[in-house]
Amino acid sequence: MFRSLRFRLPALSLAGIALAGLVTTAIALRLYQGYTHDQSLRELSREARGLTRLYAEQALKASDQGRFAPDFAARQLEDATGDRLFYVGLNIFPDQSSGLTTLKQSMVPWKALQQGRGEVVFEFTPPGERRTFLAVGNPLFLGGGPPFGALIVATPKTELRHEWLTLLKLLGVSFAGGIAVAALLAVYLSRRITRPVLGLTRATDEIAKGNYAVAVPEVRGGGEIGQLAQRFGQMAGRLAEAELLERNFLMTVSHELRTPLTAIQGHVEAMREGLAEDPEARAESLRVIAAESGRLARLVGDVLDLAKLDAHRFTVLREEVDMERLLDHAYTAFAEEARRRGIDYRREVDDRPPVIVSDGDRVLQIISNLLSNAFRWTPDGGKVELSLSSDNGSVSVSVGDTGPGIGQEDRERIFRPFWSKDGRTGTGLGLAVARELAVALGGRIQLESEPGNGSRFELVLPSVASL
Repeated sequence: MFRSLRFRLPALSLAGIALAGLVTTAIALRLYQGYTHDQSLRELSREARGLTRLYAEQALKASDQGRFAPDFAARQLEDATGDRLFYVGLNIFPDQSSGLTTLKQSMVPWKALQQGRGEVVFEFTPPGERRTFLAVGNPLFLGGGPPFGALIVATPKTELRHEWLTLLKLLGVSFAGGIAVAALLAVYLSRRITRPVLGLTRATDEIAKGNYAVAVPEVRGGGEIGQLAQRFGQMAGRLAEAELLERNFLMTVSHELRTPLTAIQGHVEAMREGLAEDPEARAESLRVIAAESGRLARLVGDVLDLAKLDAHRFTVLREEVDMERLLDHAYTAFAEEARRRGIDYRREVDDRPPVIVSDGDRVLQIISNLLSNAFRWTPDGGKVELSLSSDNGSVSVSVGDTGPGIGQEDRERIFRPFWSKDGRTGTGLGLAVARELAVALGGRIQLESEPGNGSRFELVLPSVASL
C-alpha cells in the first residue's frame, strides 16, 4: 500500500504543502515578532519622552513656585499606558515623593543615561519581579547641566510572547484547516490520476497474456495520462496487427516454401526413378529445379536482408555505379514478362546519365523490388515506366504503373515487413527491404498514388553516398 502510486501522490503532495506551510508560518511568526518588538519600542519611546517632559515641568514648577509634587499618582499613569514606570537618579521633588518606583543605578545602564545623549533601550528585571522587562530610559533634565535622573518606561517581554503565541495558535488552526482541505483534494486528484493508470496496468496484463483486444481506459481532458492511454491503444493495435501479419507471413512463407520444394522434390524423384530419361524431359526437370531453387534463394535472401537491416549489421560497398548501365540491367530482367503479358514497358534516361558513388548491387536490388511490385499489380495490357533523372546532387529512379493504386490508409503499411495488400500473394518483404536499403544508402523512397490511377515509386539517392 505504502509503495503504491495512490498513496505516494497524496502523501508527497501533503508533505510539500506541510513543508511550505511550516516555512510560511516560521517566516510570518518571525516577521510578526520583529514587528511587535519594533512597535513596542516605538510606544515605549513615545511614552518615555512625554512622561519625561511632564515630570520635568512639574519638578520646575514645584521648585520655582514652591508647589507640592503633582497630585496624580504613578499608578494611574501605569494604568493609563499599560506599562510600568520607574525612576533612577536624584530626587526631583525635594523632601517629597514622586510616586515612581526608584531603581538602583546598578540595575540600569546608568552611564549611558547620565551622558544625556538620548533614550537608551535595554532589558532588566525590576525588584520583586521574575520576569524580564523591555525598557526605554529617557534622561530627565532640570535646566542646564547633566541630567538629574532618568525616567524609565518598561513592559514585560512575556506580553510580547503572549501575542506571538496567540498568532501562532491562529496560524496553527489555519494550517490544520488548509492541510485537511489539501488532503481531500490530493486524495481526489490522485484517484483521478491513478484510475486510468490502474486501467492501463490491467490492459498490460492482458496484452502480456496475448490478448490484444483490450479496452483502453478513456481519459477525459487529455494531458500526459491521456496521451499515454492513446499511445497505449495505438501500441495494442500495432501489436495485434503485428501478430496478424506474423501469422499471415508464416502461412505465406510456408506456402511459398512448400510450392518450390514440392516441385523440386517431384522432379528429383522422377529423375531418380527413371521417369525422365528423355533428354528433353530431363532438361525440363533441371530447368524447373533451377527456377524453384532460385525462388527459394530469393525468399531466404529477403528474410536475411531484413533481419540484418533490423539488427544494424548490414554493410554496403562504396564504388562508382553507372546508373544507365544498371538501369538497363534492371529493365532487361523484366522485358520477357512484359512481352508475355502485353504490358507497355518503357524506359527513359536523361541525356547525361549520372555516375554515383554507392553500392551497385543494392541499388539494383531496390530497383528490381520496385519493378517486381509494379509488374505484380499491373494488369495484362497495362503500362510500366522506368525512368532515370538527376538534379541538385541527387539521382532519382522512378517506377510507375497502371495498377489499382494505393489508398491513403495503406501508404505506410505497404512498407511494413510481412504486410501484403491482398493478404494472399507474396511475402510482403520486397518493399520493406527496398525502403530499408534506401535508408542504408543515405536515400529514401517516395510514393505518389491515387486509387484507380496507378502508383509511382521514386528512389532518391545522393550522388555521393555517406556510407
